[in-house]
Amino acid sequence: MYPIFLVLLAGAVGWKVFQLTRAPKDRALRSVTLCLAFAGLQVPLATPGGASGMDMVAGHGAAKLGQNLLLLGTMYFLMCFYLYSASDEQASRKRARIEALVVLCVAAVITVAATTVPHEAFAGSFATADMTTTQLAVFYGVAGLYLMYALAAAGVWTVRYARMSPRPHATGLWITAVGLLAMAVACAVRAVFVAVRWEGGVVPHSVMASVAMLLVVSIILFVAGVSYSAARSRLAAFRLWQEHRRGYRRLAPLWELLAARFPEIVLKGSSSPLEEWGLRGVHRRYHRRVVECRDGLVRISPYLGELETEELMHVGPDLLAGRLRAAYQGPALEAAKPVVALAVPQQDDRSSDAAHLFALSDALRTAA
Repeated sequence: MYPIFLVLLAGAVGWKVFQLTRAPKDRALRSVTLCLAFAGLQVPLATPGGASGMDMVAGHGAAKLGQNLLLLGTMYFLMCFYLYSASDEQASRKRARIEALVVLCVAAVITVAATTVPHEAFAGSFATADMTTTQLAVFYGVAGLYLMYALAAAGVWTVRYARMSPRPHATGLWITAVGLLAMAVACAVRAVFVAVRWEGGVVPHSVMASVAMLLVVSIILFVAGVSYSAARSRLAAFRLWQEHRRGYRRLAPLWELLAARFPEIVLKGSSSPLEEWGLRGVHRRYHRRVVECRDGLVRISPYLGELETEELMHVGPDLLAGRLRAAYQGPALEAAKPVVALAVPQQDDRSSDAAHLFALSDALRTAA
């Protein structure tokens, strides 16, 4: 589950950074990008190797303090994202400043709490920490309460947006809302655990493990929800790219025959191979080949024999393929008949037009 989280988080950060480079003045986009970036910076401190290395350099507890400070930053920028999305610029800036003061106060409190206890007190985890030590209780309790507040507020805002949004954006927002609210519940329960243990009570290890698992699952849901719309759109774009790439190659027999007979139908493309075969270049090559095939069919139509105009417009691909080969091999004489559109679809749309050209090209390939 942890590798899945890393992949999702890395993909989400990369996509948002790419979007931010195209819209650097978008405050909401900047906030969500920083939110994900702060979440990503926590990853090294959350791993045993990274935490032990940090503690070795800065003392026991440094990794835990750094991780919690980064987590506070993550929640702050998450709230800023909603503030800049839901309010006008002046009101959102004012509220963002207030929220910044709140999170700075929380950060100061947990920093003082962490630096006023022996480093060995942070050697364990949340489950093994001695919560009867007031500083540890304050460290975990105050941070947990702020996280609960920020996550609950963000979850409520997400639910509102999900109700107003169409699919597939609504689906991603609902997944995000579930993740946020589940994290808020987990933080609230952990705050209760802190209070119980500070009073000297005992919380069963199995219960704490269950809440920790809920927190992990909710984080994965949050990252998946944030990435859902972008991943869905990228998948659709990749499928279209594959479809046009296959279509470009499928039209090769028809295009090669027509371009050999009428070289002037070939349109000028880009001089850069990288641009030609990039994501957008494949689309341009495909549509250009469709246009060239259509132009070539019009140019060759007067040379197709004794069929009448109406017959030429509705002749099957196999018969038309044979006529095309005969016309290609015949003499390049002046046409005695007017030009006519060939392989005309019954429906006036691009997919139907391409389907007729594909059928004709396939017939040429089979007959070769």
